[in-house]
Amino acid sequence: MSDLKPFYVRDPWVFDPKERPKARAEISPGFATRCLHAGFDPRQSMEEFRSFVPPIVPSMTYPYTKPDEVPCPVYGRTRTPTNTVLEKRLAALEGGRACLSAGSGSQALFQLIFTLARPGDNVVTSLNIFGEGYKQAASIFPERCGLRFRFVNDPGNPEEWASAIDSKTRLVWVETPSNPCLFVTDLEAVAEAAHSRGVPLLVDNTTATGALQQPMKLGADIVLLSLTKFMAGNATVIGGAIIGPEGLIEDIRWNTTEFVGSIMPPHDAWLMLQYLETLPLRMERHSRNARKTADFLSAHPKILQVNYPGLESHPQHGLAQRQMNDCGGLMSFVVRGGKTGAVGLMQRFKLIVQAVTFGTSRSICMHPATITHEHLTLEEREKAGIDDGLIRFSVGLEEPEDIIEDLDQALAGI
Repeated sequence: MSDLKPFYVRDPWVFDPKERPKARAEISPGFATRCLHAGFDPRQSMEEFRSFVPPIVPSMTYPYTKPDEVPCPVYGRTRTPTNTVLEKRLAALEGGRACLSAGSGSQALFQLIFTLARPGDNVVTSLNIFGEGYKQAASIFPERCGLRFRFVNDPGNPEEWASAIDSKTRLVWVETPSNPCLFVTDLEAVAEAAHSRGVPLLVDNTTATGALQQPMKLGADIVLLSLTKFMAGNATVIGGAIIGPEGLIEDIRWNTTEFVGSIMPPHDAWLMLQYLETLPLRMERHSRNARKTADFLSAHPKILQVNYPGLESHPQHGLAQRQMNDCGGLMSFVVRGGKTGAVGLMQRFKLIVQAVTFGTSRSICMHPATITHEHLTLEEREKAGIDDGLIRFSVGLEEPEDIIEDLDQALAGI
């Protein structure tokens, strides 16, 4: 389970659009099969483990005999055998060459940008990104690393993405569908804008996962995942991952992670392997429940707006239909009465739980303006569609009738 790698990758990765592998129309075997088999074959583990499931290897150091052939893993700060299986599986699910696991999705993003960019460089993105990512972009990297972020005003206009890129741009970063307002970005158009200027495209695929959306088929070079959300599906582990070209992944591993030392613990990586086996089944159920719930909410007189790409009323519904298999289990909606109305409604729920995450088997909700996106200014929240009355709602795996009944009784009381 070890791969021989140079002890340090000294040359930083440089993006070359000409070296992008041509996207395959279909990846074989199918997605559900990869969720079960990628990265580990029980028949090939007979001598070492004789195990039907991938083993947990909790060791933090790994012996070797030849100093000039140091294997990977060699030390727990870079990778463990259990993490190696997880990384191979995640790369297979997203259609990428290689993968790096991290302590969280936010950590994975930080390590990617820290590796790619230098003081004076810039990253092009929009306000349609997760709250911790915005914090990194708005203050942490600019104030501490001299890196600038450019937020396009209209993320639905590919020309704005193109015009924001200059000779100092090192990355274009898109999150789609976005958290919490479910804005859908045209990945093929933005990829063309980025590649025509020699810049790689990063797509945060957390809300859709590879089960519903394959960004690399649409032109993405790098995929970011918070494994904590739908990938795990039950709020028991925190983890993140970056999938991309092998040169980039090994650059991050040996020149950033090796020194920062933030990886998923082997036990959490092992749990993720088990959870991934049911990912396509869960995403199908999340999507089905969310469609029924969105239909109910969009017809309710006390709801001002529902953000869900599966609704025909959603501004990017047609685009979502083209670049996604289904629309997933995350939505948001605006209730009358602003923050007071939103808080009052959430406090009346009997089944739905208030919690700061999404993508769990249980239905949960929270108030983005005061919890996850409080770092945005009022003007920025308005531009991103984060109304004071907005509730982020992650639709779980319960019977849809029970979810709707809880919403109905809570709405009746406000």
